[in-house]
Amino acid sequence: MAIARARLQGIKQLGQRKSWRPSMPESVEDADDAVGRPKPQMVPAGYRQGIITAITVLLGFSLAFWRFWGFESPGKWSVRALFAALCLVSAVALQILSLFRALRIEDDEVSEYRRTVRWFIASAIALLLGLTAAMFDAALAEAVD
Repeated sequence: MAIARARLQGIKQLGQRKSWRPSMPESVEDADDAVGRPKPQMVPAGYRQGIITAITVLLGFSLAFWRFWGFESPGKWSVRALFAALCLVSAVALQILSLFRALRIEDDEVSEYRRTVRWFIASAIALLLGLTAAMFDAALAEAVD
């Protein structure tokens, strides 16, 4: 009888043990935790939408200004006008690059988001340089005529 109880006790303990198989992580985050990698910091909700809105507003303004100033305004092209046009073209290219980066899924991570913001700020600086050069070109062109 004692042997039967010992076997029954052993079977109960075997049933209470976890599976013999190692547990598999259910997600990539669980796998990172198992390996010991820290989870990347994520951007708070609403930040991506805000930067996307800011980029598209500035891109719309840049394209509208470029269309008017480059194609519809009267005047001749000069070295100053070419410098302004190059700045405007580079600003639009940087804004499109920033928009592309902001729309990627990886941009939810803080490090990627900060890099996108840097590209966007570079595009805003290029736009300001182009607008300033265009203003000087317009002012000096009227003074010469």
